[in-house]
Amino acid sequence: MTYRIIIELTQKQGNIITLTPEQKHYLKNVLRLKENSEFIVLDGQYNTYLVKLNNDNGQIIKPLKEETELPINVTLMIALPKGKGFDEVIRSCTELGVNTIIPIISQRTLLKPSSHKLDRWRKIVKEATEQSERQRVPTILEPISFSEALKNTKQPNQNCYICVTRKHAKHLLTYLLPEITNSITIATGCEGGWTEKEINEAINLGFIAVNLGSRVLRAVTAPLVALSLVTSVIEQSYPKD
Repeated sequence: MTYRIIIELTQKQGNIITLTPEQKHYLKNVLRLKENSEFIVLDGQYNTYLVKLNNDNGQIIKPLKEETELPINVTLMIALPKGKGFDEVIRSCTELGVNTIIPIISQRTLLKPSSHKLDRWRKIVKEATEQSERQRVPTILEPISFSEALKNTKQPNQNCYICVTRKHAKHLLTYLLPEITNSITIATGCEGGWTEKEINEAINLGFIAVNLGSRVLRAVTAPLVALSLVTSVIEQSYPKD
């Protein structure tokens, strides 16, 4: 097994990777790597390198060709669930391939995130990127109201869906099959779901109301189900050689 770390672009100067004190500690004291031991470095922007430990820094041996990212951009707008469930949601969504996560403060949101939450969430996303061997670190934005997020989200060549329950709507797969050709945005609600006003506002701005099946899913389950469906269809439509 070859261990992976993610660096900032500024850490790479030619063939030398300047490791941070935290990265040195992780590689040498946690992983017990020795001089000339090999590990993999990702810059979070699709570039991957095989590197060896050399004088407390990294020396690039060669670039690696990897294709672990989805060919279609996927954005999740997730109304913040109560408790600590959001931590695991963003970890799993990162593993599944999401590109952008927008934490939403909806009319029924109970969680009021503190200022340090965003740093914690970004650390979780970075760790999940390393663990799942992705090439790009997903972007997680600051929490925003649903109305503001809607105004900033709908773009040309983008398919947007809002997941609803107890309302007549076609299954998400109806719109994903037979293939996906444009970027996708999916909005999932918190406990209690979206209000009627929020659903109508989204539809008026071009979102399509969809369901995820006959059962009512928890706020921490819905984004994972939606993203799993999207990922499966994308990877079936764009198989790698």
